[in-house]
Amino acid sequence: MGSEKVAAMAAGTWKLGDLEVNRLGFGTMRLTGNGMGGNSDGAPIDREVAVGILRSAVDRGVNHIDTASFYFSPLRSANELINRALAPYPDDLVIVTKVGPGRDPSGQWLGMAEPGQLRGQVEENLRQLGRDHLDVVNLRLNGVVSLAEHFGALAELRQAGLIRHLGLSCVTPAQLAEAQAIAPVVCVQNPYGLDQRIADSNGLMDSCRRQGIAFVPFFAISGQRREAPADDTHDDALLAVARAHGAAPAQIRLAWTLHRGPNVLAIPGTSDPAHLEQNIAAGALRLSTEDMALLEAVS
Repeated sequence: MGSEKVAAMAAGTWKLGDLEVNRLGFGTMRLTGNGMGGNSDGAPIDREVAVGILRSAVDRGVNHIDTASFYFSPLRSANELINRALAPYPDDLVIVTKVGPGRDPSGQWLGMAEPGQLRGQVEENLRQLGRDHLDVVNLRLNGVVSLAEHFGALAELRQAGLIRHLGLSCVTPAQLAEAQAIAPVVCVQNPYGLDQRIADSNGLMDSCRRQGIAFVPFFAISGQRREAPADDTHDDALLAVARAHGAAPAQIRLAWTLHRGPNVLAIPGTSDPAHLEQNIAAGALRLSTEDMALLEAVS
């Protein structure tokens, strides 16, 4: 399939609350040269290239951008790049950010914020993005078992008009249920992919599907390599399906993700304009029942 001009809407749409987005979105972490795992020794890409990637994504129909104020390196901030590239923002653009973990100005991790500190993190995102409210804020859990106090604090900020919708990141089915008893949850972001299917085994995927909650995998391409570049070695079954569709293995991984259900979104990130084209084109791939059966063997 290569990277011929396919628009993001080819993957279909889903609603985050009352905000309709194309199911093929874009994650900004890789634009900064700094992954959450600390693999930030390499220099970030040229600023104008990063700005161009964001603009190209939106031009191709991407209207779901994933970010966080803690996505930054010594020279790049994801939110700053978004602001520079896309403001004034298109009416249909949905920017999803996350709060919870924090980093000091030098980049050192500070651990999970206290509930009372979440307002400051929300306001930091507002300042950096140049917005008066945030479309969706995900509570990213880090070492927290009961999320009631943290999610309750965000629910208060939603009532105050600083946040339109709430989501969760890195949670269990029990934590999702706990949050739902406090305020509506429109999306769940967890690691998930062909070779990382905990959300299937623990029932989280099914729970989101039943409740009409968007499930938004991250590391869908890189899998267990997380922030590191995607591996160039692939399972034989994956390669066979890729050859049958004239597609790259990474495109098949994204297509498989989108085929897991109409509520499943994708937010692949990249610092390579060519990979952006490939990722968006993957949204138009249609895998057969036989393809899906072959891919079930990938681990």
